[in-house]
Amino acid sequence: MLNALIVEDEYLAREELSYLIEKHSTINIVAAFDDGLDAFKFLQSNKVDIVFLDINVPSIDGMLLARNIAQFSHKPQIIFTTAYKEYAVDAFELEAVDYLLKPLNEQRVMGLLTKLQARAQEQELPQPILNIRSKSINLILNNHIHVTAISDICCAIANEKVTQVYTAKGCFIASMTISELMLRLPVSDFFRCHRSYCININEVKEIIPWVNSTYMIKMDHVDQQIPVSRSNLKFFRNLMQL
Repeated sequence: MLNALIVEDEYLAREELSYLIEKHSTINIVAAFDDGLDAFKFLQSNKVDIVFLDINVPSIDGMLLARNIAQFSHKPQIIFTTAYKEYAVDAFELEAVDYLLKPLNEQRVMGLLTKLQARAQEQELPQPILNIRSKSINLILNNHIHVTAISDICCAIANEKVTQVYTAKGCFIASMTISELMLRLPVSDFFRCHRSYCININEVKEIIPWVNSTYMIKMDHVDQQIPVSRSNLKFFRNLMQL
């Protein structure tokens, strides 16, 4: 059985979508949220197969939430539900499965649900489980491989096809891109604040206001300051309760 999450801040729209899913499919709705950040926190420790995602939700909007979901090792299928046509291009750039316009058309929703279930049968999707990841990672220093606890990582910086990884013991090399590294890290503790930088939020030492209302971050065990990109600014503020 497929498990789904609904993120929708309008009560009636949320109830209508739930009704149509239950009427026309065997998809199990495991939770529903009216706030983007609450949904993200749920997804940090729970896997689902499908997220029905409104774009205009509080705290963090649907587009930003979808971009962060795309970094998960287990990527649920995203179906946007919105009254706004103009976000369609951005939605499909995020590899959304579909884009449902409100008010919802029952036949349109029924067709989508049939497609989702047929695809699941073909792929034989496993049942969702808790989002558990490896607790260590191999890092390289002076041609030696160091088995390092993931919790010891302070931050990571992209360097072409490898990544510089900083811990209290120094700077190591991970033989993978920063995007590949992100798939190994628990989203509850690590945040990609910029396309070239990832931080352990537990190791943040200081947050410095910067140009264009962004921030620079000082980390433990790292000399250089780390930027927060404008595209990740809203999410970072919510994450750090700024």
